[in-house]
Amino acid sequence: MTFRTPTGGSIDRNTLLRFTFDGRAYTGHPGDTLASALLAHGVHEIGRSVKLGRPRGVVAAGSEDPTSLVQVETPFSEPMLLATTVELYDGLEARGLSGQGRLSTEPDPARYDAKHEHCDVLVVGAGPAGLVAALTAARSGARVVLADEQNRAGGALLGVDEYLDDRPSAEWVADVVAELKSTPGVLVLERTTAFGMYQDGFVLALQKRTDHLGFAAPATAARQRVWRIRTRRTVLATGAHERPVVFAGNDRPGIMLASSARTFLHRYGVLPGSRAVVFTTNDSAYCAAIDLAESGVDIALVVDARPEAPARLAAECAARGVEVRAGHVVTGTGGAGRVTGAHVAPLGGAPGYPDSVVCDTVLVSGGWNPVVGLFSQARGRLRYDAGLGAFVPGEELPSVAVAGAATGELDLTACARQGRNAGAAAAAAAGFPSGGQVALPVSDSRCTARSGLVLWRVPGDEATSFVDLQRDATVSDVLRATGTGLRSLEHIKRYTTIGTAHDQGKTSGMIAAGIVAEALGVELAEQRPTTFRPPFTPVSFAALAGRDRGELHDPVRVTALHPWHVARGALFEDVGQWKRPRYYPEDGEDLHAAVLRECKATRQSVGMMDGSTLGKIDVQGADAGEFLDMLYTNVMSTLKVGRIRYGVMCGLDGMVMDDGTVIRVAEQRYVVTTTTGNAAKVLDWMEEWLQTEWPHLDVHCTSVTEHWATIPLVGPRSRDVLAAVAPGLDVSNEAFEFMTWRDTAVAGVPARVCRISFSGELAYEINVTAWHGIAVWEALMAAGEEYGITPYGTETMHVLRAEKGYPIIGQETDATVTPQDLGMAWAVSKKKADFIGKRSFARAENNRPDRKQLVGLLPVDPSVLLPEGSQVVETDRVPQPPVRMLGHVTSSYPSAALGRTFALALVRSGRERIGETVYVPVEDSLVPVTVTESVLYDKEGARRDG
Repeated sequence: MTFRTPTGGSIDRNTLLRFTFDGRAYTGHPGDTLASALLAHGVHEIGRSVKLGRPRGVVAAGSEDPTSLVQVETPFSEPMLLATTVELYDGLEARGLSGQGRLSTEPDPARYDAKHEHCDVLVVGAGPAGLVAALTAARSGARVVLADEQNRAGGALLGVDEYLDDRPSAEWVADVVAELKSTPGVLVLERTTAFGMYQDGFVLALQKRTDHLGFAAPATAARQRVWRIRTRRTVLATGAHERPVVFAGNDRPGIMLASSARTFLHRYGVLPGSRAVVFTTNDSAYCAAIDLAESGVDIALVVDARPEAPARLAAECAARGVEVRAGHVVTGTGGAGRVTGAHVAPLGGAPGYPDSVVCDTVLVSGGWNPVVGLFSQARGRLRYDAGLGAFVPGEELPSVAVAGAATGELDLTACARQGRNAGAAAAAAAGFPSGGQVALPVSDSRCTARSGLVLWRVPGDEATSFVDLQRDATVSDVLRATGTGLRSLEHIKRYTTIGTAHDQGKTSGMIAAGIVAEALGVELAEQRPTTFRPPFTPVSFAALAGRDRGELHDPVRVTALHPWHVARGALFEDVGQWKRPRYYPEDGEDLHAAVLRECKATRQSVGMMDGSTLGKIDVQGADAGEFLDMLYTNVMSTLKVGRIRYGVMCGLDGMVMDDGTVIRVAEQRYVVTTTTGNAAKVLDWMEEWLQTEWPHLDVHCTSVTEHWATIPLVGPRSRDVLAAVAPGLDVSNEAFEFMTWRDTAVAGVPARVCRISFSGELAYEINVTAWHGIAVWEALMAAGEEYGITPYGTETMHVLRAEKGYPIIGQETDATVTPQDLGMAWAVSKKKADFIGKRSFARAENNRPDRKQLVGLLPVDPSVLLPEGSQVVETDRVPQPPVRMLGHVTSSYPSAALGRTFALALVRSGRERIGETVYVPVEDSLVPVTVTESVLYDKEGARRDG
């Protein structure tokens, strides 16, 4: 059976769209929403409630709908969308939800973006008030942005069949929109919801950008766009939402707001059912009853809770054979799924009632709630309007005006007048005081929407009287909250979860406030409404991210040598934003086997790694030496040109922040190296001190990390390999000492070679411009082939440095570790008058004898690998809490050179415990370990010079 009217609506009846819902095939037309297309086929049940599993249908026609949640499966799976806001397109596949969706396992192929817009006047809402406000401001010459969440302007006029100035209201809307779009400096944003208002005229709005069938083609346009609007003045013409009345069984499919039924009729050409009961507290629902009756719906009864029905409207109903019963209410409904009947009784009850009226639709109107969310976000105070039964704007804001139904004014012509005044005032405040007058439209509407009776609920079964249909929150939940002593609406909101779903209480919040006030015996004017927070409607994370996703969100940085690593089969790890080879597995090797092989080859012959990611900062200027002396704990200004010095950098608290080397290139020029992850942080640290504390220093800092490809060549045969590719360089110990550098040619390429070792082996760091990185790398590989040269990754690097007790900042440190704790008191100058962190070294806390210190740990069982992060304790028995922790394991590896496992750890009074046995909990056992010095391999340093 079809519920589509033969004519009418704003749909394209000449085009057929095919879609599926819950696996069944249906058809609709361009201009339909998923909800309207389903209702046209008589499908009212959309899903089940989240907690109780009760059937739920369509309640409203827009973003205020609390129940019609669906999962759209094509072209991309998206959960928690409202059927009332999903525009129908050919091939759409959707299914109903029970309040919980399913995230896609595949990346979204569509593009999302953001755009900035500046204007003099922003108008939110394209109903009569918003259109007149925008037109008034535009005629003054102001730059205007008009944003509306619908796919076409008109606001409430989209859901009525009324005349303005003796012509269809749609024609008046079309004329205004046409003038706005043709006016220079005016931007009309359709399908755009302003979801957040912030300070200084900053507004965020989400635009759903679609093609003619509902979804943007990912290759050509963004599916959604976030507009970042900065405006001088804002006019909020956000309208009002109709609210229901709570009664027993008010959640069944087929029960919807009266104005929404009228919208489905006039905008989509869809009837909500075949036989309806209309339950109202005001005049507006009469128009729905009359329009539906004229369209063929059997209106079984109009139930008006007011003592007397409006005579003129009652007469119009009578002329159409519609009974009006004043002073009555709907007390409940029947039906296993969709509603099959309404129970009607006098307000206050009477013997012999209720009457049961057979129907498949119940239309409800309990009054109207001005949409004040954005006004509240702008820090506007609200006041309670007792006649309207709702909160309205309670003050004037300096740069925000409210017009139309959002103020509580529900007469169309009066709303337009407010819009004209607000638009003119906003333009004048922005510097555009004059403009053409805008004629106010004259409406022929016979129904006023202003409530004649404020009625929150009808007494009945409180456990089935639903206040928030999405949260399954009932009157009994509200009364239970007040019964526990809660009085604040904010507390009750959290106790009951009312207003915390996707709709943010658009239909339930005011009702909950009213029921709470009745339960507590207080006036609503004394109650502070719950806080309205962004976003006004749900916004996807994809839209917020925009193009800032994947590599654009967290850029993947690769070195100049990356293609070689990929071709060699390296497995990578993320270090900061860099992709670094972790190890190079050969056939059948896992991480453990590959690292042991790489370590053995490097210690016994020669290995090579890509060290290009190390931070490199060029520091130049007459005061560069003085500047570096203040940054590092040791002296850098005495460093001679051609030499290198290791340095530690601390924060103001004296804790280690970074370490690296300082190379003196010239009298007024240094190159500073940092850890990979801290390169940007250190450069920012330098600039902060230069710009805020020491602006008098003649120093300039430049990142050159990407400029250089850095290749550490490591092992006892590294000198032979380097000599083969750098014939002009004397590589002897006497000519090329440790911690010096030389400029030379390597494989015919200009290079800077440094005698630095992070492994304890004879080693060289070869720096060439990134353009020549692969050529030099391959030349070194070829020269080292006879020695079995082996590329190694970061895992092997960690093992080699840990065997020598060299710390990694961020692994052996945790922002509570001083250089002295690491055994680096030698790197802290006692001669310098000052440097960052020096004062903190005198603190009593930093001189406690039981501070955690870096030591080595050798498990008694040499095959046991201690998990990194494991705690260190004193006892060999499972102790009773509280347990005194001595420290924790910072690094742990199997070692080819040591022939066993080992670890580094921060342990209280660690150096005093050398030789002692302590314990590390591993799974269900306590593993005994011996505390050793942190240097476990080549303690004398004999291997450094080859």
